Amino acid sequence: MTAIDGVLFDIDDTLVDTRGAFARALAAVAEAWLPDLTPDRVPELLAHWRADAHGRYRQYTRGEVGYDAQRMARANDLHRDFGGPQLDAVGYAEWNALFERRFTESWAAHPDASAAVDALLAAGVRVGALSNAATDYQVRKLAAAGLGDRVPMLVGVDTLGFGKPDPRVFTAACARLGTDPARTVYVGDELDVDARAATAAGLHGVWLDRTGTGTAVHAGAVLTAGEQDRVIGSLTELPGVFGLL
Repeated sequence: MTAIDGVLFDIDDTLVDTRGAFARALAAVAEAWLPDLTPDRVPELLAHWRADAHGRYRQYTRGEVGYDAQRMARANDLHRDFGGPQLDAVGYAEWNALFERRFTESWAAHPDASAAVDALLAAGVRVGALSNAATDYQVRKLAAAGLGDRVPMLVGVDTLGFGKPDPRVFTAACARLGTDPARTVYVGDELDVDARAATAAGLHGVWLDRTGTGTAVHAGAVLTAGEQDRVIGSLTELPGVFGLL
C-alpha cells in the first residue's frame, strides 16, 4: 500500500455543513421574495440551488464570469422557476445581503470533521484545504467552523484564477502542503470535480458520499469497479481507507 503523507480536504459539504447553511439562507429568501411559496417547499429550493442546472458556479470556477455575476444569475434562475421577481442590480444587492447574512451565520462543521482531522494530525499526516471558493471567504468559513487552527486554506479559486477539476490546482495545493501528489489523498463530496479530478491529477481521490445513495449531484455516471473502494460515507472512515491509523 502506498504510504500517505498528506490529506487535502474540500470544504463545502465535506468539512462544513454548507448544505444546511444554504437551506437556512434559502428559507429566509423565500420568506422575503417568494411569499406564495409554502415552507414545505424549501427543500425544492435547496435542490434547485445545489443542482445549479445552468452551471453558473462552474463558469465562475473556470474563470469565465465573476462571483456576483454567477450568484445573481442563480438567484434569477431560482426566481424564474419558483415565481419570484427578476432581480436587477439593486434588487440583487438586497437579495444577496439577506442570503449572505443567513448563510454565514449558519456555518458549522460536520460532526465528524474535527475528530477526523485530529486523528490524521496525531498520526503525523499533514492536512490542508483546497476549495473552489475564494481563499479569504473559506478562511472565514473554516474559522467559524472551529477548524481554522488545524486546517490551513492552501488553494482557492482565486489562487490561480480557476479551480477544480483543473489538475494544476491539485498540484499547487500539494506543493503548498509539502507533499508528493502520489502520496496525497484528496477527499470531497463531489464525484467528478473532487474524487475523479484528484485521481486524474495524480493524487488519491476519495469521494465522500454522505447521503449513501451512490448518486452524485453533478455526475450521474456509475462508479467504476476501481472507484468502489474509494467511497466513504463519513470522514471517520477516511483514516482506514489507506491504513493511516
